[in-house]
Amino acid sequence: MLKDLFFKLNKKRNEKSDTDGVFEKTETIMTKCPSCKKILYSKELYKRLNVCSNCGHHLPISSTERMEALLDDGSSIPLFENVTSGNPLDFPNYEEKIEKDKEKTGLNEAVIVHEGTIDGTGVVVAIMDPRFRMGSMGSAVGEKLARAFEHAVENKLPVIVFTASGGARMQEGIVSLMQMAKVSVAIERHNQAGLLYVAYMTNPTTGGVSASFASVGDINLAETGAMIGFAGRRVIEETIKEKLPDDFQTAEFLEKHGQLDRVINRLEMKEYLGKILKMHSEVK
Repeated sequence: MLKDLFFKLNKKRNEKSDTDGVFEKTETIMTKCPSCKKILYSKELYKRLNVCSNCGHHLPISSTERMEALLDDGSSIPLFENVTSGNPLDFPNYEEKIEKDKEKTGLNEAVIVHEGTIDGTGVVVAIMDPRFRMGSMGSAVGEKLARAFEHAVENKLPVIVFTASGGARMQEGIVSLMQMAKVSVAIERHNQAGLLYVAYMTNPTTGGVSASFASVGDINLAETGAMIGFAGRRVIEETIKEKLPDDFQTAEFLEKHGQLDRVINRLEMKEYLGKILKMHSEVK
């Protein structure tokens, strides 16, 4: 009975008609945690940055919501918003898919870049969004990330990159693969300038992104429960002819084996990063 009530409330909330009789999509009142199955108030879940209050499971969060939660109020300045994908290989229907993702997400590309402050310390933050082409890395993503590091060098700022990607974007072929080297070069120039780069892996971080700029931070962090890896689990098991551990390719597994500095709960994200930036600025 209670389940039916939640269903009716959500349905009613999602089917509000405007004056023309056209239904518009709105937020649901209740959300079920995919891990513990507990029914949660959506407003309360939003206040907790989509972290379940019962089991701590991290539900997906958009790049814009994360940016809003991370940067100090009034400090956020969007950068490179006009950079968007072309179709260098004339891949069929690619432009249409890009336009659909733009409409669905309100983004121009699979990464957003802002300059701002975290607890008063200046920083450039780039956040990838898997809702846009699964966060895949095409020429525009690589260009925005490279520009982010160049901008940080010019303004003597640290950089934080939140990765969430399915890897290279197949529709752009070799052009997409070249972005790994391009961004890595920009990171090295940033490093030579004596500036801090924090790589922060979120769910999922895979493919060429995990093998390049996601893994070369001065400090490498990951979000609780994030799936991180290069090749798929099944492919690896078939190659090595062995069964992998249940927690393989999780943030916790990588931390246990020395591939991460720390796994961070999303609710501690701003505080933890604020401390890192403050310590770095004081050392300088």
